[in-house]
Amino acid sequence: MNRQRVAGKPIEVVGAPSIAGLRFRGYRGPDDLPAMAGIANAAELADDGDEISTPDGLRNLYANLADFVAERDLLLAEVDGRLVAFSQLTQSLRDGGRVYDTYGSVHPDWRGRGLGRAMLRHNEAIARERASADGGSSPAHLGTWSLEGAAGCVALLASEGYAIVRWFLEMERPDLEDVPEMPVPDGLLVRFPTPTEYRAVLVADGEAFQDHWGARPQAEADIRRILGDPDTDPTLWQVAWDGDEVAGSVLAMIFAEENRTLGIRRGVLDRVSVRRPWRRRGVARALMVAALRALRDRGMTSAILGVDADNPTGALGLYEGLGFHAAKRSMAWRKPI
Repeated sequence: MNRQRVAGKPIEVVGAPSIAGLRFRGYRGPDDLPAMAGIANAAELADDGDEISTPDGLRNLYANLADFVAERDLLLAEVDGRLVAFSQLTQSLRDGGRVYDTYGSVHPDWRGRGLGRAMLRHNEAIARERASADGGSSPAHLGTWSLEGAAGCVALLASEGYAIVRWFLEMERPDLEDVPEMPVPDGLLVRFPTPTEYRAVLVADGEAFQDHWGARPQAEADIRRILGDPDTDPTLWQVAWDGDEVAGSVLAMIFAEENRTLGIRRGVLDRVSVRRPWRRRGVARALMVAALRALRDRGMTSAILGVDADNPTGALGLYEGLGFHAAKRSMAWRKPI
C-alpha cells in the first residue's frame, strides 16, 4: 500500500485506536503550527523537558530540513477537528548507513490510548518502503530520540524493538557568577563575525562536528535553518580567528519564549566546536568563558549546553571544569530495518 502523503488529505493509519472522532491527515500549512507547538510544549513539560517550541521556530525548521517535505512527511492526528498529536519522518546518510528518524508528540490528555504506537508503526512502514526503493548495500535503520523522563515513550520504544545506542546529557551551570578569566591562545583573535562571515563560521562548525557520532554531511538547508532561527543572534557568537580562518566557535543563544514559559533567565551554548588543527590549545575553554560573560551581560543568570556522553574530544571534562553539571539525560534509539 502506498502511504505517501498529500497535503491536508485524510490518511489511513492501519491499527489506529478506536477513538470517536479520530482522523489522521497531512500538514496543511502554517495555520497548523500554533496547535502543533502547543502539543509539543505540553508533552515536553509533562516529560520533565524544557525545550519550548514556537510556531515561527517550527516554520523555520520544517522549511529547512534536508530530505524533508512537510506536506509529505508530517502526520497529524485530530479528534473532532482538534489536533491532539503529530509526528515527522526524516532520513539521512550517517553512521555508515541510512537512518530513517521518526519523532512525535502526543498531548498528555490523549496519551495511553495507542495513538503514539499507531503513528510510530505508520512511519516505520513508510520508512521501509523508502529503504526498499533506495536500495544500496549499506545498512538501514529506524531511529528516534527520547528524554529519559518520558516514561511512556521509553516504554513504547522498548516494546517496539528499539534499543538505546547513545546517551546525551543536558549540562547546566546554575549561575554565571565567578566566570574565570581565560585568555585566548596566542595568535588567535576572538571577535563577532560580520554578516558576510556567518556562512564561513557555520561551515567550519559543520566540519568540526563531522568527528562526532550521528554526524552527516552538512547541507545548505542546515545553514539556512540556523540563520533563519528566530532566536539566532550572531552578536552572541564567540568566534576564534586565525587570520581569515575560523579556528573554533561557540554559538550562544537566548531562547526568549522558553525563558518566559519557564520563568527563568537562561542562555544556551548551542554549539561548541573547534576545528582539528586548533584543538588541545584551550580554544574551546576561552570561547566558552567569553560566551558565558556575553550571556551574563545580556541579563542571563544560568546557562546550559548539550553533550554526547561518549564525546571523543574530552568535552565532558572541559564542561565540568567550567562549572557545568549533568542535569538531564536523553537517549538515541535505533532499530534495524
